[in-house]
Amino acid sequence: MVLQKVAEEGHLELTDTLIDDNNMSIKTSVTIDIRYQPMDGTGGMWSDGEFLDVPDDRDGLFAFETDSLLSGQSHGSGTSPGRSLQGSIPTFRKAGRGVFSAMKLGKAKSSKDDHKRGDEPAILEMEDLDKKAMRLAGMLEPDTISLASVTAVTTNVSNKRSKPDIKMEPSSGRPVDYQISITVIEARQLIGLNMDPVVCVEVGDDKKYTSMKESTNCPYYNEYFVFDFHVPPDVMFDKIIKLSVIHSKNLLRSGTLVGTFKMDVGTVYSQPEHQFYHKWAILSDPDDITAGCKGYVKCDIAVVGKGDNIKTPHKANETDEDDIEGNLLLPEGIPAERQWARFYVKIHRAEGLPKMNTSIMANVKKAFIGENRDLVDPYVQVQFSGQKGKTSVQKSSYEPIWNEQVIFTELFPPLCKRIKVQIRDSDKVNDVAIGTHFIDLRKISNDGDKGFLPTLGPAWVNMYGSTRQYTLMDEHQDLNDGLGEGVSFRARLLISVAVEILDTTSPEIICSTDVQVEPVSNISESATGKMEEFFLFGSFLEATMIDRKIGDKPISFEITIGNYGNHIDGVSKSSSVKKKKKEGENQEEENELIQNSSEDEADEDADLTSVSSTPPMKPFITDRNYFHLPYFEKKPCVYIKSWWQDQRRRLYNSNMMDKIADKLEEGLNDVQEVIKTEKAFPERRLRGVLEELSIGCSRYVTLANKDVNLAGRTKLDRERLKSCMREMDSMGQQAKQIRTQVKKNTVKEKLKLAQNFLQRLRFLADEPQHSIPDVFIWMMSNNKRIAYARIPSKDILYSVVDEETGKDCGKVKAVFLKLPGKKGFGPAGWTVQAKLELYLWLGLNKSRKNFLHGLPNGFEEIRATKMGHGLPPVTLVYDMKQVFQLRAHMYQARSLFAADSSGLSDPFARVFFSSQSQVTEVLNETLCPTWDQLLVFDDVELFGEATELRDDPPIIVVEFYDQDTVGKAEFIGRTFAKPTIKMRDEPYGPPRFPPQLEYYQIYRGNSIAGELLAAFELLQIPFDAEEIRRALIAVHDFAVPQIKVGQGGRADLPPLEGPTDSERGPILPVPLGIRPVLSRYRIEVLFWGLRDLKRINLAQVDRPRVDIECAGRGVQSALIQNYKKNPNFSTLVKWFEVDLPENELLHPPLNIRVVDCRAFGRYILVGSHAVSTLRHYIYSPPDKSCNNWATAAKLMNGYMVLTNGCSQARSSPSLSSRTFSRPAGDVSVSLEAEPPIRKMDTVVKLDAMSDAVVKVDMNEDESDKEKKKKKKKKKGGAEEEEETDERVLDWWSKYFASIETLKENLRSQEAAQAEAEEREDLEIAAEAADIRPDDLHLKGSKMKERFKEKKSSKQKRSQAADGSEKRPPKARVDELVVYNRELESEYGNFEDWLHTFNLYRGKAGDDDEHALDDDRIVGRFKGSLCMYKVPLSQEITREAGYDPNMGMFQSIPHNDPIHVLVRVYVVRATDLHPADINGKADPYVVIKLGKSEVKDKENYISKQLNPVFGKSFDIEATFPMESMLTVSVYDWDLVGTDDLIGETKIDLENRFYSKFRATCGIASNYSMHGYNIWRDPMKPSQILAKLCKEGKIDGPHYGPGGKVKVANRIFTGATEIEDENGLKKQTEEHLALSVLNHWEEIPRVGCKLVPEHVETRPLLNPDKPGIEQGRLEMWVDMFPMDMPAPGPAIDISPRKPKRYELRVIIWNTDEVILEDDDYFTGEKSSDIFVRGWLKGQQEDKQDTDVHYHSLTGEGNFNWRFVFPFDYLVAEEKIIISKKESMFSWDETEYKIPPRLTMQVWDADHFSADDFLGAIELDLNRFPRGAKTAKQCNLDMIRNEQELPTISIFKQKRVKGWWPFVARDENDEMELTGKVEAELHLVTAEEAEKSPVGLGRNEPDPLEKPNRPDTSLMWFLGPLKSLRYFIWHNYRWLILKALGLILLLLMLGLFLYSIPGYLVKKILGA
Repeated sequence: MVLQKVAEEGHLELTDTLIDDNNMSIKTSVTIDIRYQPMDGTGGMWSDGEFLDVPDDRDGLFAFETDSLLSGQSHGSGTSPGRSLQGSIPTFRKAGRGVFSAMKLGKAKSSKDDHKRGDEPAILEMEDLDKKAMRLAGMLEPDTISLASVTAVTTNVSNKRSKPDIKMEPSSGRPVDYQISITVIEARQLIGLNMDPVVCVEVGDDKKYTSMKESTNCPYYNEYFVFDFHVPPDVMFDKIIKLSVIHSKNLLRSGTLVGTFKMDVGTVYSQPEHQFYHKWAILSDPDDITAGCKGYVKCDIAVVGKGDNIKTPHKANETDEDDIEGNLLLPEGIPAERQWARFYVKIHRAEGLPKMNTSIMANVKKAFIGENRDLVDPYVQVQFSGQKGKTSVQKSSYEPIWNEQVIFTELFPPLCKRIKVQIRDSDKVNDVAIGTHFIDLRKISNDGDKGFLPTLGPAWVNMYGSTRQYTLMDEHQDLNDGLGEGVSFRARLLISVAVEILDTTSPEIICSTDVQVEPVSNISESATGKMEEFFLFGSFLEATMIDRKIGDKPISFEITIGNYGNHIDGVSKSSSVKKKKKEGENQEEENELIQNSSEDEADEDADLTSVSSTPPMKPFITDRNYFHLPYFEKKPCVYIKSWWQDQRRRLYNSNMMDKIADKLEEGLNDVQEVIKTEKAFPERRLRGVLEELSIGCSRYVTLANKDVNLAGRTKLDRERLKSCMREMDSMGQQAKQIRTQVKKNTVKEKLKLAQNFLQRLRFLADEPQHSIPDVFIWMMSNNKRIAYARIPSKDILYSVVDEETGKDCGKVKAVFLKLPGKKGFGPAGWTVQAKLELYLWLGLNKSRKNFLHGLPNGFEEIRATKMGHGLPPVTLVYDMKQVFQLRAHMYQARSLFAADSSGLSDPFARVFFSSQSQVTEVLNETLCPTWDQLLVFDDVELFGEATELRDDPPIIVVEFYDQDTVGKAEFIGRTFAKPTIKMRDEPYGPPRFPPQLEYYQIYRGNSIAGELLAAFELLQIPFDAEEIRRALIAVHDFAVPQIKVGQGGRADLPPLEGPTDSERGPILPVPLGIRPVLSRYRIEVLFWGLRDLKRINLAQVDRPRVDIECAGRGVQSALIQNYKKNPNFSTLVKWFEVDLPENELLHPPLNIRVVDCRAFGRYILVGSHAVSTLRHYIYSPPDKSCNNWATAAKLMNGYMVLTNGCSQARSSPSLSSRTFSRPAGDVSVSLEAEPPIRKMDTVVKLDAMSDAVVKVDMNEDESDKEKKKKKKKKKGGAEEEEETDERVLDWWSKYFASIETLKENLRSQEAAQAEAEEREDLEIAAEAADIRPDDLHLKGSKMKERFKEKKSSKQKRSQAADGSEKRPPKARVDELVVYNRELESEYGNFEDWLHTFNLYRGKAGDDDEHALDDDRIVGRFKGSLCMYKVPLSQEITREAGYDPNMGMFQSIPHNDPIHVLVRVYVVRATDLHPADINGKADPYVVIKLGKSEVKDKENYISKQLNPVFGKSFDIEATFPMESMLTVSVYDWDLVGTDDLIGETKIDLENRFYSKFRATCGIASNYSMHGYNIWRDPMKPSQILAKLCKEGKIDGPHYGPGGKVKVANRIFTGATEIEDENGLKKQTEEHLALSVLNHWEEIPRVGCKLVPEHVETRPLLNPDKPGIEQGRLEMWVDMFPMDMPAPGPAIDISPRKPKRYELRVIIWNTDEVILEDDDYFTGEKSSDIFVRGWLKGQQEDKQDTDVHYHSLTGEGNFNWRFVFPFDYLVAEEKIIISKKESMFSWDETEYKIPPRLTMQVWDADHFSADDFLGAIELDLNRFPRGAKTAKQCNLDMIRNEQELPTISIFKQKRVKGWWPFVARDENDEMELTGKVEAELHLVTAEEAEKSPVGLGRNEPDPLEKPNRPDTSLMWFLGPLKSLRYFIWHNYRWLILKALGLILLLLMLGLFLYSIPGYLVKKILGA
């Protein structure tokens, strides 16, 4: 039973009580841990096997760390402590598929049992590891074998050492330039009545406002704002971009907020191209979250960092009426309807705060009051999406307890990525940050289907920052604000985060989004995990490279974890908290430092005290720069005991993923290396890598599965584990899937996918909830902290399961100490402060027994004296010592950093190994030194066992310096290497010896500063006889069987050759077996000329010469006699011969230097250039078989200059351009002379060797499409009401048509891409579900569900693409090509045969990635190179017309000066950087060429950032003197000098001589007149004849029937042409032109000729390097003066707007809602009038008269509005010119879409008029009016998209009913009336002929409306209106009232007269 269970599970635990002889149980119990490991590994794998395990889904249990498991088991035991399976892995896995684990894919894995207990001698079969690797590899498919060289630093052979980190400088925290450009285009659907909206754009704290637009709900702004920042990336990306719309803001009042939209800069930056283009931002009201959307703002937002180039989509006439919903300003995958949510950030408590005050005051207080205060008053500040919340301040407390929550209300998902939590110290003067922590919302949530809302904790987060001692001015304060890498532990904070989505409909919800702070209940101690005691052990094996500045004082090292171990400034004992030790709880107060006071502790391990720093020691001198500490056989150790919550699972999880990621990264680097060095089979290596990845992933899932039920303490732990497992699972599946698709031609794209995997893995592995703080190592001198290293605690954490162990746990790691904070930026950060070889181990105190396992064997432990054996050692003493000789073969370095002002360096290298260093010789003035020097280090002593050293030698550090005559040598860069090792009993021979030279990257900070070609070998020195004699004497009985006797002395080492070169003195050269094999090459140099040489030492360069040098040989150019007169060389081609390595990768660089020859034989270096790779210039002779012309010759990036039979390689400059070219080497076309092959059926032959992919020739495709288009157009033409008239077409018609085409192409590309992605997604998903493609339709439905969301978004896109079909058919307009970037980038810089080499001088800038290199350019050398092995085949030289003087550069033009007419056309500029305070600029163009300069200052364009220049400029120039054209855009200023906005430079010479013929673009059609007139003085037939003659090809032969034959290809075309008078003439031009347009199809000489085009060039400003200041659309034509003169320049002046008049007659209104109540009668009525205006002309608004007192909502007006306006037909925009303000100097032009706004109002006499409703009609497309008022309804507006629309510009006259709408309280549209109107559009001429009057005036008056009487004013006819008002409604009432009044009158009279009567009566008168 038991055995069965063991066999199933692989592991079982039994506990039994022992019994004595009488079978009585005694108190001892025994626990046995039984493990079973079958030979095939199907049970639980738990030996610490390889990371890759048997790819098999076993369900065996993995041992996690539970206390019981650790009882009797030693780490790494194979089956039982008896070690029966020696070398267990290689043996028991031989059987089958487990071979993986034994070898790290060919990186030689030695047996795993090397690190057994220190007391057992390790046994290792001394078999050559490489052989073992090969033996194992023999059983694998070749895919999995690594090709990476075994000596690379990163490869790691055994498990004793971990990899060093190569890059040194911290990149974060350094400020960078950013530019944020925001264009606010328009707003729509703003909620509110008759508003005057302004948009406020806010980035961080900068605010900018648009202008105000009056009374409109859909204002159009088109205003551009730019914000410039110079801050670190982290700060930049956390800034919030806020768009708010404010209603009626003016100088006096701030206006009311309509709505806002927020997003952080990081979100924009992470978009493709770092931008959102033409997207709609949804506005929401922060004060009322129950309200819905408050409107939309359409904008472009782009964030440009230095060196990013943004591809702006082409800004042309945007006619597409955007569908708002489909283009929301939201990142992919975020729903359009975002809900409001509450973000709760709970702040519980903090510990370990540092002192934030001086202790002097405290002592005074203590003396007076007698109380001891904590010196810090902390509070927590939380920042999220631009809002801040603070907790209360806890006065004087190192352990504050807050228990408060900060609540933010934000839309979910939020567009702000990070929550910033900062502990601050409250202070009367200013509050300072103590520590900062950022919570990345992406890491604590998951948006998938099974995702979860952001949640965190409760968990402790650790905060790091500056060192803890308090100083008034902390120089590292930035670190506490979260900038840069913290150098010390500051505090821990217990927080939790939760999010709840709000139900905004519920009544009791709080509407505002203000931050609230509330108290929360306390959480229990155990909520964050059980307190455990952790043990950290460290041993310093070596401390070298200590900077000499600190070398004179004793040095010690301190290790801290949290505040434990920190003696100087860690302790801040809390006064308030006394010892809280309860009986059963032996928990040390966490903060209190455990000093060496063992009596203090009542723990079971009463033996453990902490020793956290090494004893101080005086350093020894290594060399001039560095010192080392004498840690020879004695290695000091430190150990610290600390208490933390046990959250190791989190770290284990990260470690597992990190290891997979490391492995993947290493593999991918290998693959890149293989591709880069062009070794064979990169695809195999990539398949191997993906295989590893998928195995790693499945292994992860198996391991993590065991962990699911142990789910973490917090919700995030559980959810994160689930989502990690899902991700890893799918990643494993995808990797498998991609592995099957890796083919030779898809390696690169699959590599990209694999790199995405890597990023995903790294993202997943980053654990948001911290547990154990990081470990800091400080170098202390004189009790001051000098330099530090920070090691994440997860990297050194121990676990029983090997995958979970940290990558540096129990391994020796080379650690480089750096300076803290800002001191570490720049040059100070590059020098190493110290290099440590450090061994670290961190784990639970219980599992401490293994902590010494990873150390190199052969040591004894020396413990602290007084205590027992339980203590860790204080020092380790090594008794095993090996002696080696290191040979460093320093061959050469290349592309070094320029450290001197001459632009060169005087480099030497210094090699460090252990505590020795040696230096190569200094080579003067070069960036590519070839030292060819062997450095020998004798007697290098290494401690530890020989075998281990063999697998894992220490690393070698090589530093490069520039020798200066005075002062200290300057640092250039550093690299690391691992030597190849030979033990004393190994033969010196293949495969490992002699070692190969390899390239090592040299780093300077984070940037690459060159590469080193070298090899390193470490040879063990054999014993000599003397040693043996001593050893025998030492052992008394002489029985010493173990000693192997060598042949004595050094004789055993391979011999060193003596110095061969007598000149070099005692320097040893690199021996023959290692230096490369050389062969003879000839290098031909084409010297063309020098350009733009700057002054040197204030003197002009006058007689320059170029020296070319390569591998010690070289050639000098002819001397230029007078640089000013002619900067070209007289002799064009020279050559020299040189011995170069056979291996192209080892070719030394070629140096180009320019010197100026001054009087008296002095030479001054002007500048230099190093060509680091010569491979581009290697010429390989053509194959004999001429059939494959495309792959026949490779020269100069595939540009071949020679013109022999079949070696002209097709240059394909525009590989980048979309359709125009096929990359060279794709199609091979047979060239048999007969029969002639028609163009359409190109015969394609592929030879078996070439990987040719046959691509469809896009050009033919295009022409087919064109034909179809033409057909379509002809059909469509009938529908068009008017055929486009030839006369109205101008150059701009052509331009706009071309832009449309460009956009359509882009759209279709996008759609195609989306489709391909979708297909691939489906495939991947299908494979993941193991569906064969043919079952797809069966199981597809489920799949489809999954892809629906994706599709819908893509369909929107593709609809956009199909939109073109719905458009009315386009008229046929000849088009040109609009390039979205500069022409050079499409045509490989026009370096088809003439290359430009920049000459550098001066020190290289250290700014990131050499952004300042441009400042170092002192000129340019033009020329070219060609190299080939020397005996060249005879055929070439025998060819007809071969000129031996020109060598390989046959038939290139001569370089005599030539006069040229340069014609520059400047079309327009877009997105200029604003130069004036008002956020605009007044741009004009300046053109410079040589000495001539054209300023177009008087034609500046006022206040425009998108000016249309439309100008051409003619300049005469002489090449080569004047060949650099500069086109600048300046900003005109009334006072002061004009500012440069940006400029662009064009090298005209390369264009002029290029065979792409960039002198004048070739049009697509030939015409003799009209807008498309041929511009070139040479006709197409002349051009063709010239090209054929130059290329020595047969033709052109014009044949009958519109055919022309050129070089065996036949082209067809039209043969007739119309002249100006419309007469047809015969012509060959069309034929010739069709050949020119397909010139790239001509064999041998063909290339894509530059078409008629407009190029878009970025404008740059030297003050803001690397950031675009706008773009300029332009083109250049060049005409040699010795040819016939060209015609006049084409007129491209901007189109003049056409003057129109729009007459709008308002006939009637109906159903207008009634607003007023009658005074007397309470009846509803309205006094209606209608107001109208054209958008942008609110000032000219016109009102009808008032129809008073309409009771039914009917109004009669017969009123005419007249709106004159200027209109640009092509752009569909109205042009308005007006002064911006009274202070403006001149008028500004605005372009606005033509929109007519009509509103209906209710007139009031005393209060403001009431707005009732409005309608806005876009005059280009608005719905047809309804025939009758009844048919007119809201749908006309609601369904505007579906309804047919009309354009007033086509219809001219339209009459109908349109609805007025307004929005009610609930934001619903409601109908508020209808208007019957007539729109009539006339041109200005027509308007003059038939004028009309405004209103109802003459001429052509309208008749008076027939209104009911009531509408008359009551004071004009008061009786009438009274009668009407009162009598009609109230006659009975009035009669009754009259009767009553009579009655009352009678009564009154009666009462009045009765007293008199009575008196009379009584008196009886």
